[in-house]
Amino acid sequence: MRTVDAAGLKIGDEHPPRIMGVLNVSKESPYDPSVFDDPGDAAEYVDRELIDEGADIVDIGLESANKRFEVLSAEQELDRLDTAVETLESVSGDAIFSIETRYHEVADAALSQGFDMVNDICGFADPEMPRVCSAHDVAVAKMASPPDLTRPGAIEDVDDIYEALGLNGFTDKTIVDPAFGGWSEAKTLDDDRETFRRLREFRGLGYPILVSINRKNFLRSVAGRSTEEALPVSLAATSMAVERGAHIIRTHDVAETRDAALIGKEFARDRLRDHRTGDVGIEELDVTTTREAERHLERIGGSSESAGGESDPRAASATAVVRVFELTGLSDGDVGVLSTAAAEVGVTVVSAGSEAPNQSVLADGNGNFSATDSTGRTAVVFGTPRAFTALDDAVDDQSAALADALRRISASLA
Repeated sequence: MRTVDAAGLKIGDEHPPRIMGVLNVSKESPYDPSVFDDPGDAAEYVDRELIDEGADIVDIGLESANKRFEVLSAEQELDRLDTAVETLESVSGDAIFSIETRYHEVADAALSQGFDMVNDICGFADPEMPRVCSAHDVAVAKMASPPDLTRPGAIEDVDDIYEALGLNGFTDKTIVDPAFGGWSEAKTLDDDRETFRRLREFRGLGYPILVSINRKNFLRSVAGRSTEEALPVSLAATSMAVERGAHIIRTHDVAETRDAALIGKEFARDRLRDHRTGDVGIEELDVTTTREAERHLERIGGSSESAGGESDPRAASATAVVRVFELTGLSDGDVGVLSTAAAEVGVTVVSAGSEAPNQSVLADGNGNFSATDSTGRTAVVFGTPRAFTALDDAVDDQSAALADALRRISASLA
């Protein structure tokens, strides 16, 4: 994972989570507390409510990206840029200033007048945007979007987000944003939840991650909260997002979000990272699923030398992640069959010594597990997804109950 330098602010795994506070100079923006058309009032808000509360970055929007509103042209955005520039010049606090836009002309003008970075809500749908950002040597946040300047964030299938983030390539200082929110009619709350579950997957691109989840519908719906009541769910999700690898949190609630982000960072799993000059670099990857492993293999162009003899990233990923299951309610015969088959396919089995009352863990076809009381032996089984598939095949029907359990494990790993 590379570290991005945004006008001196380091963004990456080895640095604290960064907080991006929001200011809008667009009267149509839906969040009233952050909307200003007077530069003096806007600057006061930035100093008092954003920078003094802990914002590292101030993101200024010239128009609402809400799909309900008409898209402004580049010329219309440029007409509003003066207010943003005057605000920037009137702020007394110290922060990095980001311009939110979809047009390279607006980005170029803003960067020429004091802005430090770009938040591209259309993810390089304007193919000139990466050239402008590279020419100015600035960081650019790139939100997953279709190649259409009128449809920011409108990726309708979670599986397409990763590919969308690669639209028109990357600059050396790109930050990726998986585009949480209702950017299209087809996108559901379940889609946002699935994107959040898979947040680590986007680390496979090798660039820092920005998330904008503050008071979003997919969080509010879990707890049944209105926008005004949704701060607690936003803060819970913020800690989880940082623990899963997010580097920038975009928010209207700066002080509270900063604290939640720091908690997420503090209790994230430590990963070895050592890149001493002249030595072999080391970085432990944050991989928990085969899909995450596949993304990293794709990024480096994984070959047989680095992927257990498999040149295809999808096939290689099945040998790259270890999963662990506890099986209970096993008979002595089950343990014998399991241990014999496991030795043949490279699965590790550790079992208890004798049958005894315990809880049996059952799984349905969707990989959901529940516990029921039973009598029998317990085994903890360690292996890769491919090894578990082979174990399923090896056991076959020697033990109906064990074979059924292994089939359900294999299905959950698909």
